[in-house]
Amino acid sequence: MQGWIPDISAARGPKYLAIAEALSRDIDAGTLRPGERLLPQRALAEALAVDLTTVTRAYGEAQRLGLIEGSGRRGSFVRAKAVSSPGISPGDPGDVGMNAPPEAFGGTLAAAFRDCASALLSSDSMALPFQYQRSGGGSGIRQAGVELLAARNIPCSEDSVLVAAGGQNALHAIFSAEFSAGDVIAVCAFAYPGLLALARRFGVELIAIASDEGGMDPAALDEACAARPIRGLYIVPTNDNPTTVTMPLERREAIAAIVNKHDLLLIEDDAYGFLPRNPVSPIASLAPDNTWYIASVSKALTPGLRVAWLRAPDVARAWRLAADMHETAIMAPPLNAAVVAEWIRTGTFEKLVGEVRSEARARQAIARKCLPNEAFGSQDDGYHLWVAAGDGAHPQHIADALRQHGLSAIPGDAFAVDRASNSGSAMLRVSIGGSISRERLQRGLILLAALIRPEASRRVSLV
Repeated sequence: MQGWIPDISAARGPKYLAIAEALSRDIDAGTLRPGERLLPQRALAEALAVDLTTVTRAYGEAQRLGLIEGSGRRGSFVRAKAVSSPGISPGDPGDVGMNAPPEAFGGTLAAAFRDCASALLSSDSMALPFQYQRSGGGSGIRQAGVELLAARNIPCSEDSVLVAAGGQNALHAIFSAEFSAGDVIAVCAFAYPGLLALARRFGVELIAIASDEGGMDPAALDEACAARPIRGLYIVPTNDNPTTVTMPLERREAIAAIVNKHDLLLIEDDAYGFLPRNPVSPIASLAPDNTWYIASVSKALTPGLRVAWLRAPDVARAWRLAADMHETAIMAPPLNAAVVAEWIRTGTFEKLVGEVRSEARARQAIARKCLPNEAFGSQDDGYHLWVAAGDGAHPQHIADALRQHGLSAIPGDAFAVDRASNSGSAMLRVSIGGSISRERLQRGLILLAALIRPEASRRVSLV
């Protein structure tokens, strides 16, 4: 279809993205078929009455997304769709119950990985990613983590920073090395399910500390430490999972003072710490001698890379923990780790995080448009909501209904430290990230708004 001209008259946002989106839509619809030649860039620019640079950017974006390919003077052609890998169903969304970063249209993550991996593997020194790595990760990957953490004012060195196969691998290693059955860890009333599972596995007792809109209450933590021996403290300080609370600096300073006062072992799981435009200083910068700090790529870019950095309170504990990490996961995927390290060195990492941040903000705007403000908590740079289901509502029924529309929701009970308290019975963590489109997200949130109305609890039916 040499004369293909998209209608972008009603498009919002950059016109080059509107052209690329129209290409994607028409290819999916079969209007444009593999091998068909597109109009020359100058001709399409004249037809749409836009600058040539707009079309050039649009074609470049479409090429990075794998929609078209250039062939020199012959022009640009619709690219044939790649054949699905064995065992992977086309359109398979993966585990929709997980809280994954949003996939932005026009995002460059896949292209950035392909280009960086290709460049790395073309160099003479890149046989290393196909070999076993030393315990704790290679020197270059550790140094990239040091660069990231030092930018957050966290004292660290290559010898105190370890490379993990994701945040859960880091958590597992900390539990294995630092805690014994019967130890007590203080947490908020709602906590990351991965932590709850580790506590059960290692026989560690979790004690819930009262929280408010600023996060864990320092006075309540101090009282709990005075009342009984508490070994550790686990906190997600930025965009807490699931409550979305971000601790202000004053609260972090108060928590750090109590950590030092009672000599607590603090696990600061800063999974969402890269996302805010104006991040708050980590607690690790305030209580470095007592803090294990986890920085993961999974929530900032994509869970598929399985790369995280774990900063130890001191070098001795770092080296001891490296052995535990090696026993549970051997190593982070070496090629993935090398790519992420190169992104950090070149500034690509921050660019890609910026794309996730921008898409998260766009989706939060949709949530504010569809849901009553008093019904949910959120962070502008985050991609999950903490939703009050309303009196008499059945969160699991609501979650099941939303899942049929491609929207992931988990009842609050799954995060409750003390399920007998019934504290999470009327709450839902709703993920607005992942591969769901903005249009489907809006439809799902409109349904959610209807389902959390008090009278809706009598009408939710499942067959």
